[in-house]
Amino acid sequence: MTRHAADAEAILIGGGVAGAAAAIALARAGRRRVILIEREAGPREKVCGEFLGADATACLARLGLDLSSLGAVPVHRARLAWGRRVAGIPLPFAAWGLPRRVLDEALLAAASEAGAMLLRGRAALGAARDPATDGLWTVRLSDGATLRAPHLVLATGKHEFRGMARAAARDGGALGLKLHLRPSAPPEGVTLLAFPGGYAGLQPTADGLANLCVALRNGDAAHGEVARDAAALIAHVAAGSDLAAALLAGAEPVQARPLAVARIPYGFLHRDAAGGAPDRLWRVGDQFAVIPSFSGDGVAMALAGGIGAARAIAAGLPAPEFHAAWRRRLVRPMRLAGLTASLLDQAPAALVALAAGLPAAARLVARHTRVPLPDPDGA
Repeated sequence: MTRHAADAEAILIGGGVAGAAAAIALARAGRRRVILIEREAGPREKVCGEFLGADATACLARLGLDLSSLGAVPVHRARLAWGRRVAGIPLPFAAWGLPRRVLDEALLAAASEAGAMLLRGRAALGAARDPATDGLWTVRLSDGATLRAPHLVLATGKHEFRGMARAAARDGGALGLKLHLRPSAPPEGVTLLAFPGGYAGLQPTADGLANLCVALRNGDAAHGEVARDAAALIAHVAAGSDLAAALLAGAEPVQARPLAVARIPYGFLHRDAAGGAPDRLWRVGDQFAVIPSFSGDGVAMALAGGIGAARAIAAGLPAPEFHAAWRRRLVRPMRLAGLTASLLDQAPAALVALAAGLPAAARLVARHTRVPLPDPDGA
């Protein structure tokens, strides 16, 4: 068998929160040959609710990032609205709002400072494990280069990686949209705004702006128009409730067209194939689990998964063992979020009434849809 030298101990595809967190943790664990590939050459927003709860804050603190110093805005309350109904609760944990372009750039800078090699503006086109290279993963880049490493970490977020796609959503997935607004008045905390065919989250973010992030069911006839036009998206959300109309009145979109990503498989939770999976192929972030966006825990789940995978690699554990353990941790919050999402979709008025009449139960749901964090002292 031909011997081939590895270019790194691990190659991470995707420089979002999951990939960057894994790169930081690996580099700090002494894995100095860590390559992180990010296809975007510079800062860029991503479709994301930008909500950072206590679990996300804890993960970022472990990685050496302080949200207040990054300009994050505190979020203390949550509201839920449908038609004329409104329910409000104090959040049972501290939370923040921060644009993804700011968070991602801070994490990428921390990865570089920790010793990871960051390749920007170069896309990974494919990867294969070839027995002729002693089982190393060979990654092809958009500039024609190839890189080899024993470990491959798939952290491409909501986007599929060629040849390694997640199991498809049964209904084709949801359409996710994001729009930064200059509101007439700052939003009071985070507000979940239900409307026929989907829901939106509105919360304050940095620089006096508000973030409107929308999930639309597959097949909604209004998808085409609202995905192309900021004013149409605002009007679509505003029509769902009196509170939405009041909050969005006079709001000015920062961009003319919303950011969009299609076929989001909310509720997806990875399980390795019954016949076994490569012991050095790791899935993190949205490539492992996609929690319904209203829960506001996607970023925390990505951060915790990246840190956990890095610790498993450093400890010499096989990827299937990590995947099985991480799946067990996520089953309960994913299940609870899925049940709540079904109620929000099928009976939003009842959900608002329940939240208004039983605020303690609403706080309990908010608390128990948080991701259980990895042990800070172990893998």
